[in-house]
Amino acid sequence: MKVFKLEDTREFTPGAMKRFFLVEDSEFFKIINFNLEAGVTFPVHSHDLDGELSIQVIEGEGFFLGEGGVEIATKEGDILVSEIREPHGVRAKTDMRILVTIAPPI
Repeated sequence: MKVFKLEDTREFTPGAMKRFFLVEDSEFFKIINFNLEAGVTFPVHSHDLDGELSIQVIEGEGFFLGEGGVEIATKEGDILVSEIREPHGVRAKTDMRILVTIAPPI
């Protein structure tokens, strides 16, 4: 077993995303903590693979982004679930922290 303390990863990089790989050595899934300063965008992208992902907002407010300019307002506690192939991204309205889980890992 492993325990991660998310308060230990509460770091921001001015104008950019800060990334912490929490689980990267599993054949079953990957968990990544991204911290985005207010105004930072994690660009819409997709992966040419089968699988699913979730994006959980653990702090702040912003928007889940999708193909064709789709924007879904989101706040702490919200979770987006999608296919890895489906275009996805995030834009931070306030300082924002997200947990991304990918299964199987890419």
